[in-house]
Amino acid sequence: MANITLNNSSLKRYIDLLSNLDLTSKKKIIMGLTESIEEPKEINSIASLFGAWEDSRDSDEIIRDIKESRVNNRDIENF
Repeated sequence: MANITLNNSSLKRYIDLLSNLDLTSKKKIIMGLTESIEEPKEINSIASLFGAWEDSRDSDEIIRDIKESRVNNRDIENF
């Protein structure tokens, strides 16, 4: 669906038109507009929390990478 961009005077006319509506109708319009701009929420499944490790490297390469990424810092900072 194409987006329509309105200038300030057009928006003011819409607001003037909507100002005559009852409170319930205004709330329904607000809810509809809010739903139209919200991003769809990702539904996270519990299945995404477990599974096998997927990597193209073999175990020795993974262990070597872990060991190489370690940082030893014995500098103690004073507060």
